[in-house]
Amino acid sequence: MKHLILSTLALGLMAGAAQAACYADYKAKQDNPLRLHYGVAQIDGDCSVANAAQQLSGALAADGWQLLNVLGVFDDSGLDERIESAGQYYLRY
Repeated sequence: MKHLILSTLALGLMAGAAQAACYADYKAKQDNPLRLHYGVAQIDGDCSVANAAQQLSGALAADGWQLLNVLGVFDDSGLDERIESAGQYYLRY
């Protein structure tokens, strides 16, 4: 019984770690007139630049923006240092 409880607890902790929050910072643009922005977005699923680019491309396009590039992905520990730089585009997409 003790082993079953420990195994269940270990699986729960691993699942929680696998579902840790993921964020990406990115650059996007609009044309006519040219507008640029830097933003931070929460990413679902795999915490990779490729997955972030896929998710952000669609979300940004819906508002008339074109993704230029994903600068990187990070966890909760990188959020605070990006709030000021992202401004109105902090967690908007």
